[in-house]
Amino acid sequence: MSIEIWLTYLATMFVFMVTPGPSHLLMLSNSMTHGFKRSLATAAGDLTANALQMAAAGLGLAAILVASQHALTVVKWLGVAYLVWMGLRMWRQASHASSKAGAAPSASVKALWCQGFLTSAANPKAVVFFAALFPQFIEPSQLFWPQFLILSVTYLIVDGTFLSGYGIGASWIASRLKKNASAVVHRIGSAFLIGAALMLGLKTLRDTA
Repeated sequence: MSIEIWLTYLATMFVFMVTPGPSHLLMLSNSMTHGFKRSLATAAGDLTANALQMAAAGLGLAAILVASQHALTVVKWLGVAYLVWMGLRMWRQASHASSKAGAAPSASVKALWCQGFLTSAANPKAVVFFAALFPQFIEPSQLFWPQFLILSVTYLIVDGTFLSGYGIGASWIASRLKKNASAVVHRIGSAFLIGAALMLGLKTLRDTA
């Protein structure tokens, strides 16, 4: 793969990442409510799902997923329902946040990882996205898998950078709020979660229309 093609691919990734998606909103939410370091588990879950989706694309499983429209729809709506449930749960807990200011976050690292993984996995058509995108930057005259690996690792690095950037920004904002305003932080985080769910739901409706 030439450096010119790689730079073009890198620029394409930045264009895709500029607009926050559901995973980025989830990162904002968890970073505000649990802190940036703990929210890295959310980013790890998202990137794990992305890595599996890219592996599936590389192994030619995209056609299978496309053929199973019903399974795609079920998985998507399960992801939407999960995010809505988490958002509403966080909103209900906001009234108790002020009295517990400074307490350790209640969500475990495993739970935060699962949130990131499920949010990304709720969009199984990402496999189709990777299967359609990567061939545009693969040179037929060269070996397939080394190029595919470069594209995959680049995507994970760029996505991880954006997730970290959103997380750091959200954590910085939360740290500037007074401790007795922690309920506000929880409600903002809840709004981000529900916003992520709405984005996934609207995308699902468009896909099934």
